[in-house]
Amino acid sequence: MLRLTLRRLLQLVPTLFGLSLLLFLWLNKLPGGPASAILGERATEAEVRRINRLLGLDEPLYVQYGRFLKRIVRLDLGTSTQTGQPVWDEFALRFPATAELSIAAMLIAVVVGVPLGYFAARRRGGWLDVSSVSASLIGICVPVFFLALILKGIFAVELGIFPSYGRLSTGLDATEVTGFAVLDGVLTGEFDASWDALTHLVLPAVTLSSIPLAVIVRMTRASVLEVLGEDYVRTAESKGLQRRVVRGRHVLRNALLPVITAVGLLTGSLLSGAVLTESVFSFGGIGSFIRTAIDGRDYPVLVGFIMFIAMLYVVINLLVDLAYSLIDPRVRVH
Repeated sequence: MLRLTLRRLLQLVPTLFGLSLLLFLWLNKLPGGPASAILGERATEAEVRRINRLLGLDEPLYVQYGRFLKRIVRLDLGTSTQTGQPVWDEFALRFPATAELSIAAMLIAVVVGVPLGYFAARRRGGWLDVSSVSASLIGICVPVFFLALILKGIFAVELGIFPSYGRLSTGLDATEVTGFAVLDGVLTGEFDASWDALTHLVLPAVTLSSIPLAVIVRMTRASVLEVLGEDYVRTAESKGLQRRVVRGRHVLRNALLPVITAVGLLTGSLLSGAVLTESVFSFGGIGSFIRTAIDGRDYPVLVGFIMFIAMLYVVINLLVDLAYSLIDPRVRVH
């Protein structure tokens, strides 16, 4: 396991290096560039040249790229042109909200999607199978922002069951420890704050989980149907093994391999795609900050966000590989 982990870590280095090069070239091809973002659209050519000289943007590309790469290695993502604060500090402030939302959404998708896909495959052609497939198609087709508005209108505005915006109720005095509002309430014993944060989390998490849930249901169903037709499953059943053993050890364990890959990729997409959900519910995470950065052409924030998400994807893919090796020992051999 240790050798596999080290090998995967070494393979990730050229991936991040190549991404940094593409990102640097993309940044240099953007219209206006960082100088225009700092000075505004009405900046004179003399002011632009002065900023370019101060930032070193008038030097050769290889010199600029070396400086850019050195900053990334030091986790120096620059300074936001909107807030004047280091980009890394802005991400550290807002990332717990996005991570909490994404984790909650993925938990809903996995806890509901895997059993639903499994039982739909076991009862192929039945009402559960038809209903789950139809619902998954709807979940994929309905835009996230539209679903967010529907859920907010019904459960927050009309019925008043859940809050409609924010992470905590206004005026609630909650102690912050980790930045994860639900967890902080448990750690500090402020269970009223934890419950309040949980009620604020429900609607955004359900909204964000709609597409991953649909994908996991369909993929689990297809994978289980494929495994059920394998010879080793029929052999295990013919030997008189208990149905519980056959389903758990032979069917579900092998069917989960492609599902794990999907979960890893979907988790990365949730972290990077929570912009619309956070905007509708005013959740205050990275997604809302990125939307503001796009409107304000805050290039340091955009570059830092891309590299940040890329690093998360790399870590998630590493965890997926390790999970593969735990479920299927043949991966460690190869």
